[in-house]
Amino acid sequence: MANLVALAIATAILVMIPGPNVALIVANSIRYGFRAGARTALGVAIGNAVQLLLVVVGMAAVIQYAAEALSWIRWAGVAYLVYLGIRTWNEPADDLSAVKAAPAVFWRAVTIAAINPKTLLFIAAFLPQFVIIDAGLVGHPATVAAVFLGVLLTGDVAWALMANSARRLLDRFATARNRITGAFLVAAGVGLALSRR
Repeated sequence: MANLVALAIATAILVMIPGPNVALIVANSIRYGFRAGARTALGVAIGNAVQLLLVVVGMAAVIQYAAEALSWIRWAGVAYLVYLGIRTWNEPADDLSAVKAAPAVFWRAVTIAAINPKTLLFIAAFLPQFVIIDAGLVGHPATVAAVFLGVLLTGDVAWALMANSARRLLDRFATARNRITGAFLVAAGVGLALSRR
């Protein structure tokens, strides 16, 4: 059980360090509100679950070798995030009460989280430290992966809540809101671009 507590604490600390996924969650929360931020957090969790599944099944080694060949997917994600950021930066200010949540935020988040090779390789290196072969269910890779994913999702929803609170303050400064959202989207793209082995 101590391994799961240590894992939860280490993962909570990691969630506090913003990366491309957090930048996307914050951008969508500021732009579309908490529901969109929470959907983005859920999408990130699903994308991370795909990576966790690959690690648990033992595909991390294959992905590590294929990462270079598939790097164009990451660069497509980078270009898309930067495009969204620039487009949002240049959009005219709008009334947030009339803004409807974008239905694609969930799938964007799944894609961005799933194609981040840095996250995959980090998960492959980080999680095995908490697996205990002879500890039964407590040390099983699936249990470790579930705890990791649960803490990540909780932390990401907390990021969405904080960003949504900032959204209320930014209502008075609509142009600044677009600039901040655009900057976070571009930051997510830059973060993804810098994700290397």
